Amino acid sequence: MGPADIRELAAALGVRPTKQRGQNFVIDANTVRRIVRTAAVRPDDVVVEIGPGLGSLTLALLEAADRVTAVEIDDVLAGTLPATIEARMPARAGRFSLVHSDAMRVQELPGPAPTALVANLPYNVAVPVLLHMLERFPTIERTLVMVQAEVADRLAAAPGSKVYGVPSVKANWYADVKRAGAIGRTVFWPAPNVDSGLVSLVRRAEPVRTTASRAEVFAVVDAAFAQRRKTLRAALAGWAGSAPAAEAALVAAGVSPQARGEALTVEEFARIAESRTVESRIAESKGAGA
Repeated sequence: MGPADIRELAAALGVRPTKQRGQNFVIDANTVRRIVRTAAVRPDDVVVEIGPGLGSLTLALLEAADRVTAVEIDDVLAGTLPATIEARMPARAGRFSLVHSDAMRVQELPGPAPTALVANLPYNVAVPVLLHMLERFPTIERTLVMVQAEVADRLAAAPGSKVYGVPSVKANWYADVKRAGAIGRTVFWPAPNVDSGLVSLVRRAEPVRTTASRAEVFAVVDAAFAQRRKTLRAALAGWAGSAPAAEAALVAAGVSPQARGEALTVEEFARIAESRTVESRIAESKGAGA
């Protein structure tokens, strides 16, 4: 759908994009086609889309994929989208499903398991929604999201970068992440005050090798960046119980206590979590045997 189609449909529904939900509708058909092309959507893909809005990207995805499931929180938009699909693409309407829900609360999806995630994510919740979907649906092999340019930079940042942080590490736990293009402001209605970027995430062929759980690794990551100006010995003191305990865990993991979180890979964070977990288990077994 082009600008006239989007505005006409919105007017008919009495819809005005809201800042509260970070709604900026894509009104450029070429941009929509570019997103689908960059996402490398295949004819056998089951795609999940977050925040379909008025359905411009949804229609393009339905042309390329086997099935599309859209997750929409807005009452009016969720109530209207099936009719839009039926009116504009009746031959594919049977391959479309709608989940009327907050994406952060979605625990299951109808139909076959999703193989791809493609979305124009609301800026204010982009990272938590992305991480929730990757964690909850391990069958998602490929992801392409459009987010605020600054968020795109953070997600795709490498260790040592000034913008490398919690989103970078946690996204890399699940996938190989890279920037996949820039998007200008004029393709949206209303036009945002920031530029946007495309981020590609391809799920790791093999998970990070560690005996620590995802939650244990993420706890280290959160602690390390909560005070990113401090050395890891100091930043992880609360997490480990004391600065000496943090230093012991770091040394056991082969990481310098004087390093900072922004220098570490996800594998190194996993080693730190693992070393602390092993230490705790040893202490527990000694206590049990006393």
